[in-house]
Amino acid sequence: MESLASQAKPAAVLWLAGFLQAARLHRVISFCASSRPLSIRIAQCFLLNGFIFLGSLLTLKSVVIPILLWILPEQCDRLWRQNLCDHTAAVATYSFLRSGLVQIFYVFWFYPLYIFSFIISTLWYGDIAKHALAVVKSKKLDASQALDSDTHKTSVSADRPEGFDGVAIGVGEQVYSILLLTIFFAEVTMIGYIPYLGKVMNFLLLSLMYAYYCFEYKWNFFTVSLNHRLDFFESNWAFFAGFGIPCVLPIFFFSPLTSYGVMAILYPLFVMTAAGTEEEQAIDELKPTHGGKLKRIPLFFVAKRLTTQVLQLFPEAQKEQ
Repeated sequence: MESLASQAKPAAVLWLAGFLQAARLHRVISFCASSRPLSIRIAQCFLLNGFIFLGSLLTLKSVVIPILLWILPEQCDRLWRQNLCDHTAAVATYSFLRSGLVQIFYVFWFYPLYIFSFIISTLWYGDIAKHALAVVKSKKLDASQALDSDTHKTSVSADRPEGFDGVAIGVGEQVYSILLLTIFFAEVTMIGYIPYLGKVMNFLLLSLMYAYYCFEYKWNFFTVSLNHRLDFFESNWAFFAGFGIPCVLPIFFFSPLTSYGVMAILYPLFVMTAAGTEEEQAIDELKPTHGGKLKRIPLFFVAKRLTTQVLQLFPEAQKEQ
């Protein structure tokens, strides 16, 4: 019990710090003002996911469905010919036609648009992170941050060989990371089906997962080794849980398609916020405040074991690992 109480304060302090770092959306304005390509990508992202995708959903619910309800009413007293009320088959046919037309709208417009938006947005997120990090690197917002960034970069990548071997290790880490996060996402999804506590655990783990996604662009940019980033993430899980909370909130307030559209708009903003966050410095500065070291939680333990098992099925991949 004492051990749990001793962890409560550092967890709460770091969680709040992560949340406040994510809320610093004024960085987005600074980044966009400093980079025209970044501003264009953000505008394209808002146009695709906001105006086109969410606009289509709004049009469906506000225009298309009401028109269908007017043409094919669901209540008997609204039928044009009252004698049709005597035929229950007519009402059932109207309902079938109405739901069928809505499903056709989904199949031939929304689902293809969702796939297209997901693929294009994923590519754009990489560009947004690259341009934002280029701004961070070029501006050198202050001398201490620049020094921390340079030291951080050389220290974590010093053990990576140069040339082809370094490229091979980088590619191997990317493959391992993709597989690891895919398994972790499946794990988080299954946890959501646990009765009572499942939804809460799913929300917390999704917050951590999206925070990792936001910072992964930065860690890749500065060639942070996979072992270092996983160790740092698990050691400071409360900070990243707080950072990821704002990103996953739409899931619990909107329908799946609407929440995707909202998150597709918000996600690049948090990627830019992560790009401007000096996470190691922020966490170190809080150590005197909470007076204790947060215990590491092996969040990726199961995902690591399963990823290793999968890679063992491929001798070449196992050899590279």
